[in-house]
Amino acid sequence: MRFTRATALIATALLATSVGLSACSSSDNAETDIVTTNGGEPQNPLVPTNTNENMGGRVTDRLFAGLKYYDANGVAHDEVAESIKSTDRKNYTITIKPDWKFTDGTTVTAKSFVDAWNYGALGTNAQLQGSMFDPILGYDEVSAEKPTAQTMSGLKIVDERTFTVELKQPSIDFETALGFIAFYPLPEVAFKDMKAFGANPVGNGPYKFETWEHNVKIDLAPNPDYRGGRPAKNKGLRFVMYQSFDTAYSDLLAGNLDTLDIIPDSALSTYKKDLGDRAITKPIAYKACLGIQTNVPHFGGEEGLLRRKALSMAINREQISENIFQGLRKPARDFTASTLPGFDGNLPGSEVLKYNPEEAKKVWAQADAMSPWSGRYEIAYNSDGGHQAWVEAVANSIKNTLGIDAAGAPYPTFKNIRDLVNSRAIGKAFRYGWQGDYPTMLQFLTSMYYSFSTINNVDYKNPELDALLDAALAAATLEESYKIVAQAQTLLIKDMADIPLFDYVAAAGRSDRVKKAELTWNGLFDFEGIEK
Repeated sequence: MRFTRATALIATALLATSVGLSACSSSDNAETDIVTTNGGEPQNPLVPTNTNENMGGRVTDRLFAGLKYYDANGVAHDEVAESIKSTDRKNYTITIKPDWKFTDGTTVTAKSFVDAWNYGALGTNAQLQGSMFDPILGYDEVSAEKPTAQTMSGLKIVDERTFTVELKQPSIDFETALGFIAFYPLPEVAFKDMKAFGANPVGNGPYKFETWEHNVKIDLAPNPDYRGGRPAKNKGLRFVMYQSFDTAYSDLLAGNLDTLDIIPDSALSTYKKDLGDRAITKPIAYKACLGIQTNVPHFGGEEGLLRRKALSMAINREQISENIFQGLRKPARDFTASTLPGFDGNLPGSEVLKYNPEEAKKVWAQADAMSPWSGRYEIAYNSDGGHQAWVEAVANSIKNTLGIDAAGAPYPTFKNIRDLVNSRAIGKAFRYGWQGDYPTMLQFLTSMYYSFSTINNVDYKNPELDALLDAALAAATLEESYKIVAQAQTLLIKDMADIPLFDYVAAAGRSDRVKKAELTWNGLFDFEGIEK
């Protein structure tokens, strides 16, 4: 759920909440034996390495199969991979299963993966998911604006079914990441005309592409040649593109839409009563944060650290979670997500993430002693994402606690804010989110807080944290890695890199025509497992 590695994640939920496309009712001659579900017009043609937003991703993930796949609970399983072997987490030998086919009848080979990864990494191809290949040796030369190599030196084809991967440094996360969209294989036909291929993709996943009626719907049919662990349990999928989630919800209640993975704000207080046992909730790996860049006056150095801590303690997360989100958000306890393996909700110093108005006033006064506060504290949010109510609630909590002028600052679109954040010209606090690309804590931390990460929204740079993250990636066991991750997060709390706000609990629903529909670890439906 994408946004170029990290950006992938933000766009995932943000674009999902602002479809803004042509209204369409799934009752319009929809076949009753296929599953109709909410979707939106993909931003780009359906090329895996260039898909970094939710609406394209939910379709592309059905069309392709990677070396691994994630089940509904986020556990990674081998899919196309027969074996993935490494003795040092730096050098990998990967063997794929025999006789796996693309939907054009051609064979999936080691070359299908190596060519796709090299295409994704090549700077001149400008693929939105290109940075996912950064851990591989030779990526720097290939990804440059003017590449000095066309292929990554860390990728070698051994035979038709085997290839090797050499990383720059050990990574306990790399194997888990191999189920993510960027690592899918491509058939030879893709490289003849990638744009045309993306409009009519040929994959190897549980579904095959049928039709794409732009701004209206995308139809997929089960792939009879799929050989992996997530076969379609339905007769097809139709992703229906809605102008608003209120319209989609009305269709769900009327039985004209089979599944809806985002309940609109207007129905959060009633959807459980409306749907009964067809209402679905599930904690997911998505984090909401409040960021502010260090070039904003009063937020650099020691003064900025004090103000971030004071602001964190001035926000009544529990009250906002209940009053605004009807309990569908949980107060953040760390910088990742509470659903992820290794999560620790009692990190040293984490009391700064709890509402403490007296301590907040005290710490704010300490910052004022260094440089008196003046002006308004504004929180930028995108009006097309349904964020106004909770941002204003956060601003009011700050205003009432600290006695300063605080308010939300709406921008028309998500893109408006992202452009300003990326150019370091936002000049105020901003809401942002992170939805996991794959289910590990390190995926959150390395993307958001590595000094050199291009997705480090708040310009947090600390060599000590970089060293801890490197050590966590290089750890011999998951248990050892979790301990180091806890040390890294303790440092992030000490430095208050940004302000974690909420963990998400997804709200969704199914119609009375659907017997089974489950949400996955990141809030999307287990589309293959939907049964009518």
